[in-house]
Amino acid sequence: MTPAEQAQMSMMLEVTAYPKPGNVDRCHDYPSTRLEHFLTSVILSRPSFERASEPGAAVGALIYDAVSRTNVHSGGNTHFGAFLLLLPLIMGGDIPGAIRVTRATTVDDAVEFYKAFGMTQVRVLSSDSLDVNDPLALESIRQQQLTLHDIMGHSAGNDMIAREWINGFKKVRMGADLLRKNGCGRKSIVQTFLDLLSDEPDTFIAKKHGPEIAEKTMENAREARDGTLDLAMFDRICIDAGINPGSTADITIGSLYVALGEGWQWDC
Repeated sequence: MTPAEQAQMSMMLEVTAYPKPGNVDRCHDYPSTRLEHFLTSVILSRPSFERASEPGAAVGALIYDAVSRTNVHSGGNTHFGAFLLLLPLIMGGDIPGAIRVTRATTVDDAVEFYKAFGMTQVRVLSSDSLDVNDPLALESIRQQQLTLHDIMGHSAGNDMIAREWINGFKKVRMGADLLRKNGCGRKSIVQTFLDLLSDEPDTFIAKKHGPEIAEKTMENAREARDGTLDLAMFDRICIDAGINPGSTADITIGSLYVALGEGWQWDC
């Protein structure tokens, strides 16, 4: 399996695993975002992943390329966070290599990232000083000579994906280890998703619903993991309230990429 195929497999395995409470899977959609939107992104992202394996590739340009290729449907953002994890992992070859890629980013990478960000419907906090909707943000990035790693450091306090760039893909590493611990195939993916959601509040939920709902969802995930809350009931609670643990899903995708590269079995 090539790195591009491995990345596509990771995205496909995550979205088709079920039940993953609150997220689109093969059993349910959201009104405006459906399974086929995610699978379209899986297919159309292939050239970006292939470019990531080429010498001299720039991560910011690759993020922009991936978002441009996949932003062609009405389902909104499906894999922006996943691209932020997968592209450095492909470029670096493994987690240590991805760390080197992220630390070597440039101002141009930051600019390309912000251009890509502007094409998505990713939620941001109103308190963010570098607002993607502010036309002066790019000028500010250039004036301050901020690299993409700097930008991720700025966002790390309230965004799990940005935090991965700063802490050395710690959560991705944790998820890959959990996948092996939890066995193989779909059940392992669902259990790993629950384990990750139980570990800390999902920042996508926090931005959409507030920190209290994110904390409560984490507590429910722990109860579902431990068997004191029925998993189907937890799923229904999330779906009815529009609670979507999207950041945890992106971490799961990154974890799947690493685990597949280390021999984890998906088809048992």
